[in-house]
Formats: sequence, C-alpha cells, structure tokens
Amino acid sequence: MHDVRKLVSASLFASLTVVGALTALQLPFLTRVPFTLQIFFVLLAGVLLGPGWGAASQLVYLALGAVGLPVFAGAHGGVGVLLGPDGGYLWAFPLAAFLSGFLGGRSRGFWPLLGSMLAGLLLIYAGGVLWLAWLLRLSLLQALAVGMFPFVFFDLVKICLAAALAVRVRRALPELP
Repeated sequence: MHDVRKLVSASLFASLTVVGALTALQLPFLTRVPFTLQIFFVLLAGVLLGPGWGAASQLVYLALGAVGLPVFAGAHGGVGVLLGPDGGYLWAFPLAAFLSGFLGGRSRGFWPLLGSMLAGLLLIYAGGVLWLAWLLRLSLLQALAVGMFPFVFFDLVKICLAAALAVRVRRALPELP
C-alpha cells in the first residue's frame, strides 16, 4: 500500500508540474525562456516525496511531454521542446528534484529545506544556462542574461514559499520521507 501511495503522489506532482507549466508568462523582449511555476512544484516534489520519487515525478512529466502531450510551457509538447531553448531546464528537473530531496532529507525546518531547494534551483539554472549557451551559441554571460538573471528574484520567492509549504506539510504528515 505504501508504494501505491508513493506512485499516486509522484503522479500528483507530475500533474502539478503541468499546471505550473501552463501558467507560463512569456516576455519576448526580455528572454526566450518563459516565467512559470514549474520550479515551485519540481523542488517541492523533491523535498516531500524524497529523492527517488521526487525525481520519478519529474521523469513522468518529461515522458508525458516527450510523447507529444501539451504539458510544457505554452501548452507545447514533443521531443522538439526538450531539444529547444527550454530543454536544459527541463532535463534538469528530475536531477533537481532528486538533489533537493536528498539534501532536504527528513528535515522539518525551513532553513534546511530552503537550502536544499536552493541547491536544486542552482542545478536547474546550470542545466538551462549551459544548454542555452551551447544551443544558441551564446557566451556564458549572454546565456546568464537571458536564462537566469531575469528569473532569480521570482524563483527565490517561489522557493521560499515552497519551503514554507513543505514545513507545514511535513509537520502535518510525519510519515513523509
């Protein structure tokens, strides 16, 4: 029964990541990468489900998009999205969920959970920025300017909110990893 609950939870977080993607706000004058709520759910999946199931939830999300379902930002789907400008961020989602879950461990405190989510966020930025630099033939500074700098403030707000929510959920549900 425990594995069924984990499977359902991973499916729920894959679905929540879809919802986060569909809240995309594109600012073409600033960057080609849209503002979304995905990071909130990716990192929350890691700390609430643990590293394995958190990563699994994001692998399910990527698989849904890879087969063509419109689950990525802007209601897009297909392998082309995974190979396009957003690909580096998307490929980093399972790794970031794993890392935040691993570092967050069984912590119920805000600061340790926030720190684990910050590490996951940095991993997402690394994957996305490096992919942008390679794909679009940008310098590292140019890739940072379009792929990270516009998002830092809002992503920090998102992970602070996610960490606060994780603390409340973990205290309410002590059986979580």
